Amino acid sequence: MSHSHSATPLPRGVLIGAAALVAVTIALAGTARLTGLGAAHVAEPPAIESRLLTFADQSDGSIAVRDGATGRVIAEVAPGTNGFLRGALRGLARDRRQHGIGEAPPFRLSRTVDGRLLLVDTSTHRLVDLGAFGASNAGVFAGLLAAAGKAQP
Repeated sequence: MSHSHSATPLPRGVLIGAAALVAVTIALAGTARLTGLGAAHVAEPPAIESRLLTFADQSDGSIAVRDGATGRVIAEVAPGTNGFLRGALRGLARDRRQHGIGEAPPFRLSRTVDGRLLLVDTSTHRLVDLGAFGASNAGVFAGLLAAAGKAQP
């Protein structure tokens, strides 16, 4: 009982067509990535409250939150706390490093007319809708916005 299987090779035209399809797909994806073609760009809604803030890592592991206009410390994030804030800032800092930007330019923290809380990197224009991560996570940044408002002269 022997079974003989005869392998029929794929026609040459089919193989060339498949290779061409893969090459075109990779080329189009690369072009879209490099040029931003096809990317969704969402306009930032008008803000009813907005503050410029800078965040600086301290030697003890804390983060000093400063008013971006005056440089005055408005809050300090204790070491090992506020994981969401640290994670959000880490992602934005990684984006800045990729663009060769330091930590000096401030971030803009805004509450919009529709009640959303947004963190915008003023140097890369990357926008994070903080409400998308839940009310308690957004609340951390809402507290910073309130502290920045109280620190204003």
